[in-house]
Amino acid sequence: MENTPQQEPIGKKERWELRKQEKQKFQEVRQRNRLIKRISFWTIAALIVGSLGYGIVYLATRPEKPRPGVAISILGQEHIPVGTSHPEYNSNPPTSGSHYAKEAEWGVYQNELPDEQLIHNLEHGGIWISYKPDIDAAIKSELESIGNKYKGAVVVAPRAKNDSMIALASWGRLEKLDNFDEVKITAFIGANKNKSPEPFAR
Repeated sequence: MENTPQQEPIGKKERWELRKQEKQKFQEVRQRNRLIKRISFWTIAALIVGSLGYGIVYLATRPEKPRPGVAISILGQEHIPVGTSHPEYNSNPPTSGSHYAKEAEWGVYQNELPDEQLIHNLEHGGIWISYKPDIDAAIKSELESIGNKYKGAVVVAPRAKNDSMIALASWGRLEKLDNFDEVKITAFIGANKNKSPEPFAR
């Protein structure tokens, strides 16, 4: 029968040394964990800041989606007294230029309003829907219905000088229609509303 060697009892000095080593290992593990947490935090923070920066740059530099209608050169936004003569407008109906200081109330009209007054509505970010006075009654009703849906942003009124059945005007933008097309009209309103020098004045 073999004799199992007896383990000598650890002395006080050795026990102190073991505890010291264990404590040192524990501190090393804790420091390593702290370092990992710190690196993880700053890595995540850098990714978030980088993503935000990329998003801002992308939004600022991406090309603007083409808006419905034809772009019309801006003639300015001078206020003039009612009845005063002014330079000729560059579109029919006009989309900018000299205009009266008081805009029209938003809504649907049965009578024609001065171009000079409605340009002020366009300056405030609104949409002007005009139509020939001899338009079909059903189409007129549809236009008025659209005008009532966009209260505070649209004026609908007849206009004898129109060279198309229906004209959609915003600040510096114009679309002419020879037939009623609700999809085109609502798309024009959605894309061109508030694209003006004073979009929050109304």
